[in-house]
Amino acid sequence: MQNAPVSSLVGEEYEVEVGPVAHGGHCIARTEAGRVLFVRHALPGERVVARVTEGEETSRFLRADAVTILEASKDRVEAPCPFAGPGKCGGCDWQHAKPGAQRRLKGEVIAEQLKRLAGLTPEEAGWDGTVMPAEGDKLPAGEVPQWRTRVQYAVDAEGHAGLRKHRSHEVEVIDHCMIAAEGVSELGIEKRTWEGMASVEAIAASGSGDRQVILTPRPGARLPIVELDKPVSVLRVDEKDGGVHRVHGRPFVRERADDRTYRVGNGGFWQVHPKAAQTLVLAVMQGLMPRKGDTALDLYCGVGLFAGAIADRVGDQGAVLGIESGKRAVEDARHNLQDYDRVRIEQGKVESVLPRTRITEVDLIVLDPPRAGAGKQTVKHLSGLGARRIAYVACDPAALARDIAYFKEGGYRVRTLRAFDLFPMTHHVECVAILEPAAKGS
Repeated sequence: MQNAPVSSLVGEEYEVEVGPVAHGGHCIARTEAGRVLFVRHALPGERVVARVTEGEETSRFLRADAVTILEASKDRVEAPCPFAGPGKCGGCDWQHAKPGAQRRLKGEVIAEQLKRLAGLTPEEAGWDGTVMPAEGDKLPAGEVPQWRTRVQYAVDAEGHAGLRKHRSHEVEVIDHCMIAAEGVSELGIEKRTWEGMASVEAIAASGSGDRQVILTPRPGARLPIVELDKPVSVLRVDEKDGGVHRVHGRPFVRERADDRTYRVGNGGFWQVHPKAAQTLVLAVMQGLMPRKGDTALDLYCGVGLFAGAIADRVGDQGAVLGIESGKRAVEDARHNLQDYDRVRIEQGKVESVLPRTRITEVDLIVLDPPRAGAGKQTVKHLSGLGARRIAYVACDPAALARDIAYFKEGGYRVRTLRAFDLFPMTHHVECVAILEPAAKGS
C-alpha cells in the first residue's frame, strides 16, 4: 500500500498574532489550529497575514512571510531599501524595524539563548541586557548605516549582479545595496554585466584605500576584463581546487586595528563592519587585562588580530600561541606578527593542534570560533589549562550559550558579557564573554 502524498502548504495564508522574536531573523506565531509559524518581516505584537514559504502538512513548523500588516507595531518603519521585503533580497532581516528596536530584538534573542542553553539570566552572565551600536551607527529611523565592507554578489544567468533571496539560490537583481560601505558601492559592481560568473565578491578595506574583487567563474567560463569605477585588484577562485589566485594587483588588502596594520590575503577573514575589529580588540583586552609575562592562546586566530594585541601587552617575557586552520591566514598572521619573537602561529584545526602542543597551563585564552562554536571537547581541554581569564568572541548567541554551558561543567563562570550590533539591519550580533574560574567568583 502506497503512502498518501504529503501536501505542501506553500502559498497558504493565515491571519495570526505575532509572538516573540526567535533566533534567525523571524518571530514566532501560531495558527488557530496551533501550528507554529516562523514569520519574517513581522514584529512582536503585530497582527498580520502570513503566507507560507516552506512547509508541508507533516512539518513541525512552517516558514512564512508577513505579506499584510493588519495591526502594526510602534517599532515598525517603512523599509528604506526597495529590495527588502517578502520574496525579495534575503540579506537584511530587520529593515522594517527602528534601529533601537533591532537592538532590543537582538538582546531578547541573546537572553533567550542564554536561559535555554546555559541556564543563565542576563544578571548571572554579567550582562546589562543592552546591545551597543557601533560608533557612528546610531542613526534615525529610515536611515541605514553603510557598514558592509565585503559584499558577495550572486550573478544570474544573464550576468546581472544581485543578492540571493532568503533560503534560496534565486538571485534578486539590485542596482544598489544600502548597507554596502561607500568603498564597495563606488566600485559599481551592479552597473555592469558579469557574463560567465557565478559570483563577484567586492572588498573595500576600511584600514586603507585597498579595493579587491574576487571572481568565481561558472564551469568552463573565461574571465572578463574587469573595468570598474575605481582602481581595484582582481582575484579569481579556481574551479578545480577552490583556491584563490591573483589576476592582477595585490593579492591582499591592508586593514588596521589597535594601531597595527594587518595584511589579509585572498579574501581571508576580517571583520566586515569597519569599526568591528577595533571594538572587539578593546572589549577583549579590557576583559582579559593582560599582564607583562603572561602566556596566552589565540584560537581560530585568523590573520593574528588578537594575538598581536596580546603580544603588545604581555611584553618580551610573555608568549602567545595562535592556532588557525586556513593556510593563507596562517601565512598572513606570521607576516603580520613577524616583529614578535615570542609569538608562534600553528596551522591546523584547533581540536587537532591543541593536544599536540602538550601545553598544560596558560594564563589567558582568546577564542573566536566559527559560527558553530568551539564544541564540547575543545572547551573541556581549555577548561583544564587553568587560565586566569578566557575571552570568547561569538557571532552566534546559540553557539556561545552552548559553549558557556560546557565551560560551566569545566569549572568556569561568565564574569561579564557585552553585545555589539556590528551587523545592522540583519539578525546577526557579536558578543564578547569573559570567563574566569568559578571558585574565584564564589
